[in-house]
Amino acid sequence: MQGAGNDFVVLDETRARLNLSSAQYRFLADRHFGVGADQILSVRPAPPGTSGIDFAYAIHNADGEEVEHCGNGARCFVRFVRDQHLTDRDTVRVQTLNRVLELSLQSDGRVSVDMGAPAFDLAALPFDAAGLEARRVQGWDTWPLTVKADGCETTLFAAVLSMGNPHAVLLVDDVDLAPVLEWGRQIESHPRFARRVNAGFMQLVSRKEVRLRVYERGVGETLACGTGACAAVVAGIRLGLLDERVEVHTRGGRLTIQWQGLAGRLDAPVMLSGPATRVFEGEIELPD
Repeated sequence: MQGAGNDFVVLDETRARLNLSSAQYRFLADRHFGVGADQILSVRPAPPGTSGIDFAYAIHNADGEEVEHCGNGARCFVRFVRDQHLTDRDTVRVQTLNRVLELSLQSDGRVSVDMGAPAFDLAALPFDAAGLEARRVQGWDTWPLTVKADGCETTLFAAVLSMGNPHAVLLVDDVDLAPVLEWGRQIESHPRFARRVNAGFMQLVSRKEVRLRVYERGVGETLACGTGACAAVVAGIRLGLLDERVEVHTRGGRLTIQWQGLAGRLDAPVMLSGPATRVFEGEIELPD
């Protein structure tokens, strides 16, 4: 499946766990020897003893590591469970590694996801700001990160936040000209981020429109990143640059993000809307 070019292998584990190893997830994600995907999504039954939860949702990156959240994957998740007749509901609630998501299939075929509230606690990401001199904008601290490209050292100021997974959002003049691969690789594994980070590079078009490229941890640059789009818009709103509803143009397509944080409602949920498409289905034999 794919959502705005962010592509996934989706596995039905509602009847039994497949118990795949990290190496098998890497094999599935490999575009030469496996199927090829940015992430592997596993559909599982609701955890025992929970109420009001329809499914559990596990996400593994292309490097085999389990991660907390994936917005584009969540949209594919709800279309998958409907297409596979695992539910007849248009709205489902799913348990991820660290939060509950509400996913809704719209009449126009797009899917909306209540992504929950962003988190700004540096210790929760975690991000080590010790010894750094912040640049405060609209009452919010941004943090200097030094990167290199073509032998030149540059200091970029990052807005740091979590959408259930860690993000560093950086403003650039032109996403086509920014050295996203070089900078993104360095920021993803920057020692200030103990569990690595997703690096988003955002170009402002207007108060209602941005262009975005994201270098995802454990994957590299993807054609779109749902949590990255949410993080970028939240950062832009907190920095006083964007309105509450923003169209995000990624290399894979358009996403719509809404967040009512302008009035100081930092605990307001972020709403993500966009496409979700089945590409093909089949069987594959996995190596031991």
